[in-house]
Amino acid sequence: MESAFTQKEPNTIQRLFARIAHRYDLANSLLSLGRDSLWRANVGARVKSWAPSAILDLATGSGVLAQELQRQIPGARVVGADFCAPMLTFARRRGITELVVADGLALPFQDGSFDVVTIAFGLRNMASYEVALNEAGRVLRAGGHLVILDFSLPNPPLRILYRIYLHHVLPVLAGWLTGEPDAYHYLAGTIEGFPKGEAMLVLLRRCGFLDCDARPLTMGVVTVYTGQKV
Repeated sequence: MESAFTQKEPNTIQRLFARIAHRYDLANSLLSLGRDSLWRANVGARVKSWAPSAILDLATGSGVLAQELQRQIPGARVVGADFCAPMLTFARRRGITELVVADGLALPFQDGSFDVVTIAFGLRNMASYEVALNEAGRVLRAGGHLVILDFSLPNPPLRILYRIYLHHVLPVLAGWLTGEPDAYHYLAGTIEGFPKGEAMLVLLRRCGFLDCDARPLTMGVVTVYTGQKV
């Protein structure tokens, strides 16, 4: 299983998230000390400033960001897409009515369908960052925005303590909450390997996005990346 996690084999990752779906939100809230709601509110405020009429929340999971987007931008159409159907059961309970089981590497939407695409803590789990970003760009209209919210690594000396937490404390606590400690060892590994800061901005530019920006939050534990389609 460790090998499959490392390679991000899609069926294995689907099963992983299906197993932790029932406790996923609780684990995230407890392990972030409640900061996750503030991170989503920050993303919602950025998206609201663009006054979008159609938003795709890619890798929506249990729909927590989609719900925040609906709260802050009630006039917008919010579509949630995720490749793990059991996670969408929880999104539906949050009142997200437009939900699609979809692979982020091959989205079932026409070109230019959305004003904004958001991806919160999901790009890390996709087999190809570049293919996923190109797909996000394809379904964005000209002038539309992409927003990525994901974990990063804080600057030293906090980075040392954070890595101890990430690799040794988090899997134990989350494993106790979900019964799946291996899942959180995997997720910790994806955080380490995910492009951060300038590396992500370079990737976004390579995928055709302009005006790319990286804004760290909570001392760099997470970063909000934005880019605009030409």
